[in-house]
Amino acid sequence: MATQHSRAAARLMMAPAVVLLLGWMLVPLIMTLTFSFKKYLPLKGGDLGWVGFENYIRFFTASAFWPSVLSTLILVGGVLAITVVLGVLLALLLDQPFWGQGIVRILVIAPFFVMPTVSALVWKNMFMDPVNGLFAHLFKAFGAQPYDWLSQSPLLSIIVIVAWQWLPFATLILLTAIQSLDSEQLEAAEMDGAPVLARFGYIVLPHLARAITVVILIQTIFLLSIFAEIFVTTQGSFGTKTLTYLIYQRVLESQNVGLGSAGGIFAVILANIVAIFLMRIVGKNLDA
Repeated sequence: MATQHSRAAARLMMAPAVVLLLGWMLVPLIMTLTFSFKKYLPLKGGDLGWVGFENYIRFFTASAFWPSVLSTLILVGGVLAITVVLGVLLALLLDQPFWGQGIVRILVIAPFFVMPTVSALVWKNMFMDPVNGLFAHLFKAFGAQPYDWLSQSPLLSIIVIVAWQWLPFATLILLTAIQSLDSEQLEAAEMDGAPVLARFGYIVLPHLARAITVVILIQTIFLLSIFAEIFVTTQGSFGTKTLTYLIYQRVLESQNVGLGSAGGIFAVILANIVAIFLMRIVGKNLDA
């Protein structure tokens, strides 16, 4: 009886938070879904009535839709590849004892606390500028022509900027996982004559599988909505227009809330498809 009473009390205390969270999630979603079936132009009369699936058809058949989906997937995949690979290498390095280890760890984690807009501005003006950027001066020092990163390799440049921001997060998660590894297994493998790559492939990497899964799942959720870095650097030009940026253009630049809302629903559907795919392919490690 005491257990049932305590459970009922716990549900009662959690109810306000659950209701608030559901309201916080469902109200904007319902409003977006409602607007997606309307012709809503704030500067041209506001609500002009229901149009059914016209907004969905217009957004889906637009010439920029599939390129934006492709750019989104390339951006997410590129950032994940860089952060996971470099995150594992940095975690292995930071796990080794060396002088100034604490300072180095702080410096490695620091980029994660920089606002996306600030980091994009720093990379755009201090590193990738073809005239005064650090990379331009390095190219000149070696006798090469400066490279205009944001014009010649725009999507790759944004991938590098975003990966620089998310690399500390991956490194921190993976470093925590490595530190939980039983050192006796590595010592036993080393005594048996197993080479470094074999110890990494058969002991360290399987141990990191769950941590890598968490990194991929969490980062994907946030990377699908990348916006600030694109707005500050290329403003969607040169093939860097993601689905999120396309929705922004439809809502704010075109002042078509109904069309942008339909794009928002497409973004939700895409996010769920990617999440289901990841949970089936990668998320199996969570059950291991």
